[in-house]
Amino acid sequence: MATTHRRYKGKIYTTHLLRRNFRQDGKVKHETVGNLSHLPDHVIDLVRRALRGDSFVPAQEALEIQRSWPHGHVAAVLGMLRQLGGERLLASRRSRSRDLVVAMVLARILDPRSKLATARGLDGASSLSEVLGLGDVEVDELYTAMDWLAQRQPAIERRLAARHLESGALVFYDLTSTYFEGRHCPLARRGYSRDRKRDRLQIEFGLLVDRQGRPIAVEVFAGNAGDPSTLASQIHKLRQRFGLERVIVVGDRGMITDARIREDLRPHDLQWITSLRAPAIRKLLEGGAIQLSLFDDQDLAEITAPAYPNERLIVCRNPLLAEERRRKRKELLAATERELDKIVAATQRPRRPLQGQDAIGVRVGRVLGRFKMAKHFRVEIEEASFRYERVPELIAAEAALDGFYVIRTNVPAEALSGEQAVQAYKDLSRTERAFRCLKTVDLKVRPIYHHLEQRVRAHVFLCMLAYYVEWHLRQALAPLLFDDEDPEAGRIRRRSVVAPAQRSAPAEAKARTQRTQAGQTVHSFATLLAHLATLCRHRVRAKIESEATFIQYTQPTPLQKQALDLLGVPFRV
Repeated sequence: MATTHRRYKGKIYTTHLLRRNFRQDGKVKHETVGNLSHLPDHVIDLVRRALRGDSFVPAQEALEIQRSWPHGHVAAVLGMLRQLGGERLLASRRSRSRDLVVAMVLARILDPRSKLATARGLDGASSLSEVLGLGDVEVDELYTAMDWLAQRQPAIERRLAARHLESGALVFYDLTSTYFEGRHCPLARRGYSRDRKRDRLQIEFGLLVDRQGRPIAVEVFAGNAGDPSTLASQIHKLRQRFGLERVIVVGDRGMITDARIREDLRPHDLQWITSLRAPAIRKLLEGGAIQLSLFDDQDLAEITAPAYPNERLIVCRNPLLAEERRRKRKELLAATERELDKIVAATQRPRRPLQGQDAIGVRVGRVLGRFKMAKHFRVEIEEASFRYERVPELIAAEAALDGFYVIRTNVPAEALSGEQAVQAYKDLSRTERAFRCLKTVDLKVRPIYHHLEQRVRAHVFLCMLAYYVEWHLRQALAPLLFDDEDPEAGRIRRRSVVAPAQRSAPAEAKARTQRTQAGQTVHSFATLLAHLATLCRHRVRAKIESEATFIQYTQPTPLQKQALDLLGVPFRV
């Protein structure tokens, strides 16, 4: 094959000729077989290589995909964990246990399952094991890694506190319960079930979060522990383990009670924010400390009362909340009366009437307990009859408090204004949001199958660490999610801190149109991770020559690229 170049009128012309040489009558002759100049350059190059003796096979015969793993979601969560220094947060040196704990934390976000299912899924459900270099993983190794993590929990929580808490910071604490599978764990007890699983044993765990909602520490308690009884250990943790000299503890009225203030908070000279229960508010109203006329043209007023020396009481009235409580009470009263009327009818039916004080009382108690309306009805139970009537004075007394709530704090006004104290108490909802994510939405801390106390504690701590990573993921991916990108803007939109919370205008627009500002489909966190998972990692083998293998990645979609760019992580890991 011959290639020639010639210049004509200032231009260079290239000619590719396919020629053959042969001998005839003792002379070497040349013959042009064809002119290839009109062919594309890559085809001409293939002809040239074929003439040199190179052999070619179809691409599908030359390469073989040995394995494919869903990978994009792994790259996202692992990249975020490494940005947060998650591996060094667990331990300064790499070890098999550290790598397995990282795998379990990330697996909790990607696909929360039992430890046995997690160990089996690491083999091919995603690229997680391949990227971390775990190889074959046995479930007993995961249990050993959990024991390793349980021993390191105090040190890890101390590092998180040093990272996100400082002296004088607001710390939010709340408690929840979750049901338990089995009967052999010392922590599993019967108690007040927030999951409405009264037939199951349960555990309880308390969560400390910072003002933004990031989890700092978690502690597991027996399932019959009362909310207030868990506060002392958290105070010890804040003061002794975290070394915070001054901190403001925010807890609900069931957590920070009079006894806890007197026995736990005041002796440690801690500041706190909580709220009053309805009977305490009623006493203030009856004693004249709360003047209803104050709320004719305002919804917040700060008062003092002799029963609360050296404390501030911030009285709030939300008209929308008052209307909602009136509506709900009306519906509950009507529903209770419908069920009680059925019991009355049962005592009066001609055939097999309901009789006996005990039998009637059981059915009445079940109805009143179901609707929580016992205090609003007066009942008379006899052997063969049953009567009831409403108690108007009690209903009216409760209705007078509709929409009122009182924030109680010992934080001085120069440190927090009344509006700021109310907002701080409302921010306790971020702990409840964390509980929803941990228990039901994403991480699914329940059901719990472990029997050893240490393993149960490690399991809950694993879920907390997973939520720590997910919290940061959600912040970064907010433009693509239904999550509010600018919650502070929503607060500014409210006319008052007492008014119901509002989302920012862009967040409302996303919820209304199902589209981002750029016109893309809005995702939930779960569906976005599922879409990222379609970006795959392939191990490819070359079937000719050396038969070497190499890693190849799926080309990311525009949405996948945008998500990874928002996170600032590469997908080639």
